[in-house]
Amino acid sequence: MSELIQILLLGLALGGVFALMASGLTLVFGVMRIVNLAHPIFIIMAAFISYWAFTLYQIDPLLTIPVNMVVMFFVGIAVYKTVLARGVDKPGYVTITVLITFAVALTLDGLLGYFFSNNQRVASPAYATEAIFIGSFFIPKAQFYAAMVSLGLIGLVWAFLKFTRVGYAIRATTQNRSAAQLLGVNVGQISTFTFGLGIALAGASGALMSFLFSFFPAKHWEWIAILMSLIVLGGMGSLLGAVVGAFLLAVVSAYVSSFFGPTWSPITFYLALFLILLIRPEGLFGEKQEAL
Repeated sequence: MSELIQILLLGLALGGVFALMASGLTLVFGVMRIVNLAHPIFIIMAAFISYWAFTLYQIDPLLTIPVNMVVMFFVGIAVYKTVLARGVDKPGYVTITVLITFAVALTLDGLLGYFFSNNQRVASPAYATEAIFIGSFFIPKAQFYAAMVSLGLIGLVWAFLKFTRVGYAIRATTQNRSAAQLLGVNVGQISTFTFGLGIALAGASGALMSFLFSFFPAKHWEWIAILMSLIVLGGMGSLLGAVVGAFLLAVVSAYVSSFFGPTWSPITFYLALFLILLIRPEGLFGEKQEAL
């Protein structure tokens, strides 16, 4: 019984990090219906910022989160303005974004691989090898800190969406883009800002990835199915759904890894993605989408 509780604690800690990784992706889809296959490569790009800050200047990766978010916010705006802003209201835009973001992912993968090679890297702050003990149970400090930071950032995003004028505009655009525009919302500016915010959250996730997981540019392909399974389970466009989906699949993955071996853990996400799309494509908290 104690072993099951221990696995649960580890799964929950990792679920908080997964939730932050998925939150930016689901936010962007909710507002603009952009299926951003480049989201994981943006996370890895930010991981390099934190990694080099730690390696060269011994700056704690957690302290690089604000810098990462600012840098990646403007990277997101530049990418959106350059390749995604046109044709937003045209039929088939969702399909087009899949192709465009796939191309962006390939391009950034190549650039990062050229400048940094595909050697695996990981930052190693002191707490990366330490643990917090609660009786006979333990939680690695790195996972605990990352989970707390992740939930804190998600809480701030939720409060921003709930209580600010820009947040109202984002939620209105998510619910009905045309109606929001008729009511005076500048959906163009809101879309640009939201995409930047989504990539800023990827920037924060990258800081956490830098010391939680080994990474290299081409590894972003492994993260696509994982992140997609999280937001599809919760309901694409739902922030709450992304959080719930992240915790559920992280816990299940932890049990699979413990009982069947770590090589079987990724299958949890692939199988979940397949079953969700087959049984309930709209997810737990999503709404059925009309054919585009």
